[in-house]
Amino acid sequence: MGFRNPFRMSVDKSTGAVYIGDYGPDAGSTDPNRGPSGQVEFNRVTQPGNFGWPYCTGTNTASETYGEYTFPSGPAGGKYACATGPANNSFRNTGLATLPPAQPAWIRYAGDAGSPPEFGGGSESPMAGPVYNFDAGLDSAVKFPASLDGRFFATEYGRKWIKPVEVKADGSPGVIDTFPWTGTQVMDSAFGPDGALYVLDYGTGASNQALYRIEYLAGSNRSPVAKAAADRTSGPTPLAVTFSSAGSNDPEGGNLTYAWDFGDGATSTDPNPGHTYTTAGTYNPTLTVTDPEGLTGTASLVVTAGNSAPTVTLDTPADGTLFSFGDSVPFTVSVSDPEDGTIDCSKVKVTYLLGHDSHRHQITSKNGCSGTIDVPVDGEHDSAANIYGVFDAEYTDAGGLTTHSDSVLQPRHRQGEHFAAQNGIEVAPHGPAEGGATVGYTDDGDWVSFKPYVLSNATSITARVASGGAGGTLEVRAGSATGTLLSSLTVAPTGGWENFVNLTADVNNAPAGSTELFFVFKGPTGQGSLFDLDAFTFNTQGAEASSR
Repeated sequence: MGFRNPFRMSVDKSTGAVYIGDYGPDAGSTDPNRGPSGQVEFNRVTQPGNFGWPYCTGTNTASETYGEYTFPSGPAGGKYACATGPANNSFRNTGLATLPPAQPAWIRYAGDAGSPPEFGGGSESPMAGPVYNFDAGLDSAVKFPASLDGRFFATEYGRKWIKPVEVKADGSPGVIDTFPWTGTQVMDSAFGPDGALYVLDYGTGASNQALYRIEYLAGSNRSPVAKAAADRTSGPTPLAVTFSSAGSNDPEGGNLTYAWDFGDGATSTDPNPGHTYTTAGTYNPTLTVTDPEGLTGTASLVVTAGNSAPTVTLDTPADGTLFSFGDSVPFTVSVSDPEDGTIDCSKVKVTYLLGHDSHRHQITSKNGCSGTIDVPVDGEHDSAANIYGVFDAEYTDAGGLTTHSDSVLQPRHRQGEHFAAQNGIEVAPHGPAEGGATVGYTDDGDWVSFKPYVLSNATSITARVASGGAGGTLEVRAGSATGTLLSSLTVAPTGGWENFVNLTADVNNAPAGSTELFFVFKGPTGQGSLFDLDAFTFNTQGAEASSR
């Protein structure tokens, strides 16, 4: 008991220990009277126990423990007794009045309590991977080595890493190692009967989802990497396809040989062959590349002959449209399909998803080529969380092929520390800041960027800033740090790094389409920190300037 959202778990087959990645709350900062900032946990379970939620988190220190609060408006009482067992005083409680003592997290990270340095920074998405059990009697050229025996492979969806964690004799975590993961968002992982690690990569929405097999090679030679692509993957027969092996490589720089199996009995040894499918059906063309030592790498595609995938375009909302939670957002979708002809709009589906950091939650959907979706007000996340909207349009044709088109909706009010890219700055902790952090340590020419954004209906921007330094100018530019100037705000010293003020300036020259926004910090050189950016709001026609 006491888990909040144990999304991914695994069992160590040699010991029976259960490893759990538990998603935690996401409050932006610790409130000494209410409770802790958001953090997440990896837990190792060897016996029944209470793992804390919703009263205790992390290692159960006072700052990681919730206060007993009378909803909806208080007062706030004392902290729950995690060590001896928190009291469940809810009038809805029909069970134990005093719960078992809360077990501390095996590894907790993020939030004000801090993280193991090996975990780095970013969002918090713990995925409990497998424990490796070395089998000396297994005849496999790709099995992991004995040195990794008993290691728990912690994986992170949002931070995009895999970390082998030593499990000490007493069950506590030891050394946290690095691992050569070059994929994206780990959804699941397991060791196969061959001793290799299999990783299911969710991808980032750019058709880069994949299932990887990671092999251990005791020698210096590594397996080559195969990359397969095609100029088209569907269409009427005869379907002529040009294949490409571009990007395939040998880590040692050796010359590769190529073997294509087109899935219909035909083959080729050309690196970039052409092939025509004459019979309708679904095929799995596979490229195998071989290095001079005989090691191989493979990559596969899916080709559908006899049916063309539909073309789907989400015309509105545009990618980067400004919105607020609670808005009614209209949508229009264009669909064409050579085989289906006239499109039945009742088969077109538009889904609203709530984006949070690097993952998305499906909320509601409507069918039709046009309509309106009422975006609900979010009540699950902290007001300073990195949340946004996504509209996804899809259509499946009569032949079973589905095409998607999506757009990101950007909240009018956004935290500065949720940038997509940066140059020169550091995230600075400040208690009075929204979410407890700002874009700080800024020098002349530093910048942060956000994408995508459409500002065609933006009239002005309000920035929440503070300066205990020289102050300066905050420039908002489109496309690059030297791109079209959209707005400029003069930031005078505010008397301290935690004395925040709101500044508003007009937005002009906004591009008609989607762009990347650059917030450029300008000021006297050699002065050190100029000013901090906490948050910003784009004000649109009919909306008043606001800091929230």
